[in-house]
Amino acid sequence: MNRVLGKVTIITGAARGQGEAHTRLFASEGAKVLMTDVLDAPGSAVAQELRDAGYDVHYLHMDVTSEADWIAVVKEAEARWGRVDILLNNAGIVGSMKGAHEEELSAWTKLTEINQQGVFLGIKHAVPAMQRAGGGSIVNVCSINGQVGGAGSFSYQASKGAVRMMTKAAAMQYVKDNIRVNSICPGLVMTPMAEEEGVESNNAFAAATPMGRGARPEEVSYGVLYLACDEASYVTGTELYIDGGYTAQ
Repeated sequence: MNRVLGKVTIITGAARGQGEAHTRLFASEGAKVLMTDVLDAPGSAVAQELRDAGYDVHYLHMDVTSEADWIAVVKEAEARWGRVDILLNNAGIVGSMKGAHEEELSAWTKLTEINQQGVFLGIKHAVPAMQRAGGGSIVNVCSINGQVGGAGSFSYQASKGAVRMMTKAAAMQYVKDNIRVNSICPGLVMTPMAEEEGVESNNAFAAATPMGRGARPEEVSYGVLYLACDEASYVTGTELYIDGGYTAQ
């Protein structure tokens, strides 16, 4: 317990699914959490529930593609708690299942703005705050699709490959500032976003996974917690695969 005691943590896409699981785990481990999302009703409800349980958790609306929103979120965290220690760049969308020749430019742009630009802006604005705090940890949510390819979902795979390399570049840039940057690469995770992909798609993904199932959200959150906390003090610029053996094939 208390693996991130007192650590000021910003979590994007925190209102539901994997981000909500991260929020609940980090709060239970002692973090001061600023949840952000565009889904204000569920996000506010989760924050209120956790505050009622005695945790220091607050919610703030944020569009991760907006630089002004990122500036406001970092400012809020520093004003409330005096520092930023951890950033979990969790927000993302799957987008269409189309290949490159079928994809609409508007769909490509929307997905890359959220999945890639959002991570860039998070790093850009969290790093100065972490420098002021004397160090920190950034965990970017990538995917096995940042490592292995597949037919369809061209825009999504491109965005996750970019996040994987952005993680490594930032890790090298800020290692002397005592800022660690790593990524988490899940396979199938049973969240509302996965459910939106449909039963047939999820069953096929599970069948292709050696463990034969998707992950529970908390199984991924524990990996994120490890990379974020001081137990991983010698870990930077890497990715942790939590995929039921998918990428070992």
